[in-house]
Amino acid sequence: MPLRVIGGSHRGRTLKGPPRGVRPTADRVREALFEILAAHGASLDRVLDLYSGTGALGIEALSRGAGHCDFVEADAKACELIRENLARTSLGGKAKVWHLSVSRALPRLSGTYTLVVADPPYEYDRAEQELTELIEGGLLDPNGMLAVEHSKRRPWPERLAGRERLLSRRYGDSSLTVYR
Repeated sequence: MPLRVIGGSHRGRTLKGPPRGVRPTADRVREALFEILAAHGASLDRVLDLYSGTGALGIEALSRGAGHCDFVEADAKACELIRENLARTSLGGKAKVWHLSVSRALPRLSGTYTLVVADPPYEYDRAEQELTELIEGGLLDPNGMLAVEHSKRRPWPERLAGRERLLSRRYGDSSLTVYR
């Protein structure tokens, strides 16, 4: 099944699929995530997409009205894929792609983000620490939200750097945990 934009102004546009080894967020999980965010009044003013892969989460946010999205991805081929997908959707003018690991990107990012979406590789064991550093470093707006896609086998804590877990939902092998 092709990867596509689920909602917003670019709904239905196909995105180039991932390279081998990249697990994109499934359409139904992305749709559920953005329904949850809308129901809880998430602001899409300034979005940060961490461990971006194909860029599908950030592109979905842009299609739904985000003012700007920064994409952070360590893999060079995945960064090229994100740029291609931004070009396919004509959303590149509202985006910046950072070819860096999350740990190297955090000190370089500035300002605050109203929404942070993170889809770290399921086997990656530093994501919780890196997202804690992001919050403690002031990159998440005080009223902002953080959404993490993760393996159902690895639950995330009730609180992350002082942020309360709003909810956690399971979708097959994936889970979404949202902090406010």
